Amino acid sequence: MELTGIHHLTAVTADVRENFRFYTQVLGMRLVKRSVNQDDVSAYHLFYADAVGSPGTDLTFFDWPMSAERRGARSLTRTGLRVNGSAALEWWAERLKEQGVATGGISQRDDRVTLDFEDGEGQRLALVDDGGAGDEPRPWERSPVPAQFQVRGLGPITMSVPDIGPTELVLTQAMNMRAVRRYADTGAAPHTVHVFAMGAGGAGAELHVAVQPDLSPARLGAGGVHHVAFRIPTEEQYHAWAERLNTLGIRSSGEIDRYYFRSLYFREPGGVLFELATDGPGFAVDEDAATLGEKVALPPFLESQRAAIVANLKPIE
Repeated sequence: MELTGIHHLTAVTADVRENFRFYTQVLGMRLVKRSVNQDDVSAYHLFYADAVGSPGTDLTFFDWPMSAERRGARSLTRTGLRVNGSAALEWWAERLKEQGVATGGISQRDDRVTLDFEDGEGQRLALVDDGGAGDEPRPWERSPVPAQFQVRGLGPITMSVPDIGPTELVLTQAMNMRAVRRYADTGAAPHTVHVFAMGAGGAGAELHVAVQPDLSPARLGAGGVHHVAFRIPTEEQYHAWAERLNTLGIRSSGEIDRYYFRSLYFREPGGVLFELATDGPGFAVDEDAATLGEKVALPPFLESQRAAIVANLKPIE
């Protein structure tokens, strides 16, 4: 029983119109699902991805009117967006400059060529050369970004904890990840980063855990990350994971049907919220693939509330 990689990552925006503009027009990702937070239907849940919302390509946002995130430990700190090749990174460096987006310049991190930047709310992102590895993405033909330079998917994802011990125990013994290496981050506050791999490995199947005992805990807000989800390939394995967490005494949400995928949620010992999510059934279950994300989509159990829910949502374009 093995997780196969990053499924999606969910962050927070307090400026949904600018969020939509940035991720579709600057980064060229497709809005594949325009839905609501199923636990808070006053807020959008927007999913940006490749052309069809392939598992492992979804960067999603809750639309919450929050103040800015207070950065710190016990949080998810940077989201990798995979591209293929040094030419892609050079293209992106020029594009972001033209769009007025400051970058950290092309550099090496963990032996991968990387370009760090932030969106307008301080969401920490990095374009990472994955060398063309991992699942083949589906380019969006209406993207302002040429197909060969489009974001291929997520990964690696970086989080920060004060102590590696308890987190590593859960990652390796409960979640069956592999501790594969560590590297030094030589930024303003140097620290060690431990790399854990899933499935076939590679950037799209790695979680990087930074050990930063001197940092205060983060406070969630706009520009911060709510949770990260990992891929479960089948429904059968999903039920087995729910049983495994229960057997190990790890408190979880229990099985939750999100309609587009099935989910399990729990917090690792450092306080970061994890989700385990199935690859299917996918976003085309209630929309034509050609018009994904063009209207508000609701799971069947919320459909009777459509008029009230839609009336409370802000326009995003």
